[in-house]
Amino acid sequence: MQENATEVTAAGIARLAGVGRAAVSNWRRRHADFPKPVGGTETSPSFALAEVEDWLRAQGKLAEVPLRERVWQQLAGHPAGPVTALLHAGATLLLVHDRPTEWLALSATADDEVLAEGLSVSLEGVLTPRFGHATERAVATPRPTDLRPSIPLLRGTAELATELGARRAFAFLLGRHLDANPRQYTLTPPGPAALMAALAGPTGPEGGGTVLDPACGTGALLHAARGHGTGPARRLYGQDASPELAALTALRLALDGREAPDAAPTVRTAAADTLRADALADVRADVVLAHPPFNERGWGHEELAYDPRWEYGLPARTESELAWVQHALARLKDGGSAVLLMPPAVASRRSGRRIRADLLRRGALRAVIALPAGAVPPNNVPLHLWVLRRPTAAAPAAPELLLVDTTAAAEGDMREKQAWTAVQDVVLDAWHAFDRDGALAERPGLARSVPVIELLDDEVDLTPARRLPPPAAGTGGAAELRTVRADLADTLRLTTELTPKPGAPAPAPVRWPQTTIGELARAGALSLRTAATGGTPGAPARVPVLTDHDVLTGTAPSGTQTGDDDPVLLEAGDVVVPVVGGGATARVVDEATAGAALGRGLALLRPDPAALDPWFLAGFLRSTANNRQASSYASTATRLDVRRLQLPRLPRPEQARYGARFKALAAFEDALRQAARLGEQLVQGLHDGLTDGTLDPSGDPAPGHAADPE
Repeated sequence: MQENATEVTAAGIARLAGVGRAAVSNWRRRHADFPKPVGGTETSPSFALAEVEDWLRAQGKLAEVPLRERVWQQLAGHPAGPVTALLHAGATLLLVHDRPTEWLALSATADDEVLAEGLSVSLEGVLTPRFGHATERAVATPRPTDLRPSIPLLRGTAELATELGARRAFAFLLGRHLDANPRQYTLTPPGPAALMAALAGPTGPEGGGTVLDPACGTGALLHAARGHGTGPARRLYGQDASPELAALTALRLALDGREAPDAAPTVRTAAADTLRADALADVRADVVLAHPPFNERGWGHEELAYDPRWEYGLPARTESELAWVQHALARLKDGGSAVLLMPPAVASRRSGRRIRADLLRRGALRAVIALPAGAVPPNNVPLHLWVLRRPTAAAPAAPELLLVDTTAAAEGDMREKQAWTAVQDVVLDAWHAFDRDGALAERPGLARSVPVIELLDDEVDLTPARRLPPPAAGTGGAAELRTVRADLADTLRLTTELTPKPGAPAPAPVRWPQTTIGELARAGALSLRTAATGGTPGAPARVPVLTDHDVLTGTAPSGTQTGDDDPVLLEAGDVVVPVVGGGATARVVDEATAGAALGRGLALLRPDPAALDPWFLAGFLRSTANNRQASSYASTATRLDVRRLQLPRLPRPEQARYGARFKALAAFEDALRQAARLGEQLVQGLHDGLTDGTLDPSGDPAPGHAADPE
């Protein structure tokens, strides 16, 4: 075996062959010629990818593997790690994009050593014009050292670029890496990133403008800012403490656009601790965008005590975010704008009240915008956006601050485009009116501009929810609650009608002959799929995703597809089962859910209608005893082996008789869930209305209103 070969895990082999991990375990036991582990651990071994591909090909199991999956496995199992592999792949894609004929000439050789040597020279010729010389200060560029282990990956990556284009190929590989390692990176979703770029405004005059992200991560904010406003951003600067992330950002920005190399914007990224060792201190930007790290105690409080950036006061040790705010203002041109994503505590912590007060007095802080929970990770915290502007000598300090709370505008999953668009529209409408007029008429529950003098009290609390008036009753208060109450009454009547009969006792317990899902799948009575076993060819690029939470709660698909994988699309009559968590649950897909994509952690059973009734199938899969015997238990979770679930062997007419009863039970369960949701909404609405003064405690309608129908 070649040293430093690309490795792949059992899960990766399963994806290559389009099977479950159990099948890979069976191959290892049954086939003496199956490749031996070359790394990993005893419980999670890894194998040489080249040996695995040869074995699968010999067994006839590799023919249908998509090119994207093969390239991804080569990248994920790269001996130097996936980040190094991404850098090598991105640099090569830049060569393919800028000098395609040069790549074709290089790749014509079958000798990997010759290709590696020639490619190193060619890459230097592409990277230097784009990013500057490697010896320059403040430059972080992906200059590969030893390309030999990456040559198979790079050949496949170039082939992928032929299929997708260089830009989309790199976006796919980067997105797949980020999805596979969500805890390693602080990510800014595309929607919030675009909103931040829009709030910052144009980057400069036509054909010019400088944008800086001092905590660039993977470059999401600079990507959003590119081309925003009246003219494209011609100079893009990013800095990150991680050299790998700074280099990835440079490659992402270079591959973003479709311009010719000589017309592309200047891209410079630096690898250094921004607060302690600012490598871009000489940059003066039109726009600064940042999603800085939160709650850092070791940000440099002692050694930076006399730093000239602290124009508004030395931040406390616990106020690293206010150090980032002042760093952003220090790197702006006069009149330039900055938008920072902040934890909500920064708006009210006592240790930061003096700096907040000075930001208000001098007009540097223009708006505080509360985003809904779920808009940006961590999804349980409603983060804030701070909009800042560097004061100029000619302009007087602004007398008012804009406060926006988007909670009332948020409906549904914030990862969904439609839900996020509603929030973005509310924010931009309020900001543009305020930025134009210097003040904003009160919008109850959503936005208002507050005179700075009102905020300069002992707390200097800038939390929007504490300064906004409650929503007016006429916009949904009492009138909306009457509608909810009427819907609840209808749902309760329906629930009563659907309440099932207890059932007559059987003369004796029935003992049917049993089969398993695995046996039915082998016999062709149903097909079994998961989200990881390949998708539907020609499927749309973005569709709603049915998640395990949706199945457990009986709600509509709420997830959003990530990456460029073809999704597994649901059809009416499919049965979906969660495989993690230990609950006895199964859901029959109806016409409303059909067309959505299968989410992670779910198994899809597609019965042959001539052999199996879907409601009969789902009903018996929900048996507590059935789930218990098919479950395995780890230290932190319970996992269901769907193939071991049992089903009685019954003729089709008898299946239909059971299926009709299971379908009626599902309708009753849906009615109970709807009644619970409406009841919670009514109770909370009444609490809110009584406590904010918009409802009368007598419960009687106000004069001029009709009484509730009984």
